Order: sequence, then C-alpha cells, then structure tokens
Amino acid sequence: MQVENHKEEVPFAYYENLFRQLDAEEAAKRTDCKWDGKEFYVNLLGREFAIAYPDYAIRAVDGGKLPPLPTQTFLLRYLLEGKQMPWAGEWKTFREMPWGELYIKPYTGRVLTRAAFTFGTRVAKFREAAEKMGAVPVKHGDAGYLFELIGGYRMQILVWEGDEEFPPNTQVLYSDNFAEGFAAEDRVVAGDILISTIKSYM
Repeated sequence: MQVENHKEEVPFAYYENLFRQLDAEEAAKRTDCKWDGKEFYVNLLGREFAIAYPDYAIRAVDGGKLPPLPTQTFLLRYLLEGKQMPWAGEWKTFREMPWGELYIKPYTGRVLTRAAFTFGTRVAKFREAAEKMGAVPVKHGDAGYLFELIGGYRMQILVWEGDEEFPPNTQVLYSDNFAEGFAAEDRVVAGDILISTIKSYM
C-alpha cells in the first residue's frame, strides 16, 4: 500500500499487522466481543461493525458508512489491548485519571475546546444529533447526554451555550472504568471519536 496520509495510515498499518497475530479466542473473551470464527462484532456508539480476521476487513452491519481510518485504528487497538472492566457508577474528568495531567493541554484543544465551539454554538442541533444516536439525556449543562461508547465504557458530554459575556463551554466525563481500561492516548481518541460522530449526525 502506498502511504499518502502518514498521520493516519502509518499507525493503522502498524496495528493491522499486529492484528494478524492476534489470538482470536483470547481477544473475544478479554473484550466480550462476539467472535464467529471469521469476524469480530464490535458495537461502537450504537453501531455494530464486523471485523474480519486474520486478514483485516471491516463492514457496517447496518450497511451504512464505514468509520474513518483513525476510528478503525481505535477499534483495532481495542481488540488488541481492550479489556472488560466493571463500572463502579462514578464519573471522572480526563484530568482525574492516570496521566491526565500530562495530556491535559492536547486533550483540552482536541476535545474540550473543539466540543465547546462545535456544540455550544448549536445546542439545539447537538440535542437532535444526540437523540438520533439514542443517547440518554442528563440533567447537567444547557444540554447533556450519556453515550455508550464501547464494551461497557460510557461517556457524557455536557454543553453550555455561549452568550455575550461568556464563550461556549463543555465538559466530558468518563465512566470510572476508563481509568484502568484505556491508556490516556486512547481516552483522547475516544473523545475525538465521540465529537466527530455526533457532528456527523448534525
């Protein structure tokens, strides 16, 4: 494959190669993803994707659009490294989880600021998109929703609309099992994927 977009294609190719060496039965037990001997079935934000093994190919079970390459890389990493972790029912900010302080600046720009100016300027459209995705409304912010990300990991986005005095604002909360179940880099990517997916429904 000729690589044209190094930022997306190089990491994808790296994890695609690791995926070929995966122990499929072990991965299915570790992640609780269905494995039928040919494909893994992974549910991401309410959509199910079938991922062929050992030669990677992905299809949307609903016949719809395939996720972009960074999201496919995230799914590969989940099958390679993901694990079931119980949720104690609490929520954490990115900063409160391991390595959160170290990654807070890139996270703020890539997730919080982006979400604020994508959703806080169009709160009604944000609500419509979240409801189309089957998200559960929560009683925080001017609009807030709980999303099932993947495999028992949940996220909330809370949005405050901007006005003449204050810019729009957001907070993203993670179910507490993210602290042990995902590396900090993957928590950043999870936020990015969630924002992009909501935006695609707006």
